Amino acid sequence: MHKSLWMTSAGVLGLVALAGLAVGSDERGGWWGTRGSEEARESRFSRADVPAVSFAPYTDACGSCHPAYQPGLLPARSWDRIMATLSDHFGDNAELDPAANAEIRRYLADNASDRTGFGRAPAFARSVAAVEAPLRITDTPYFRHKHNELPQRLVADNPQVRSFSNCQACHRTADKGVYGEHDIVIAGYGPWDD
Repeated sequence: MHKSLWMTSAGVLGLVALAGLAVGSDERGGWWGTRGSEEARESRFSRADVPAVSFAPYTDACGSCHPAYQPGLLPARSWDRIMATLSDHFGDNAELDPAANAEIRRYLADNASDRTGFGRAPAFARSVAAVEAPLRITDTPYFRHKHNELPQRLVADNPQVRSFSNCQACHRTADKGVYGEHDIVIAGYGPWDD
């Protein structure tokens, strides 16, 4: 009788352990289904880190010269500062008519890192001091921390990358708002693994 009870307990513990392998959590604490399924792996690694840009006036106006960066990468005060200084936008005149400027400014502010709780956006917001309003995503402490191990030869000295602002050169899914390490392939180098 005692041996039978031990066997039943061992069987229950074994089932609990198997269940633990079948269900896991990703780095953000969200639950994803069965570890072994292709669908679960795909959904785990392709979940957006910041909301993808879905506002045509913004992509039309800003995305014609450079990637339309996701608003969740900067706080609202930074976007406001950028939109207020379009007459000298990193050396170019990118002024918009007042109505378009107001519409895009509202979209950027509503979806900024300090206004959304989505993915990595709050980490970008928390990394910037309340008195600061960086104009470049690459100037945020969160960005710098995430990219601090990359040598210059892979970015500035790499003719296929040239700048950290060229997100798509390494983050193949940047346009979808996915910047996870599993999606990094550095142009001219290959997959990145730190």
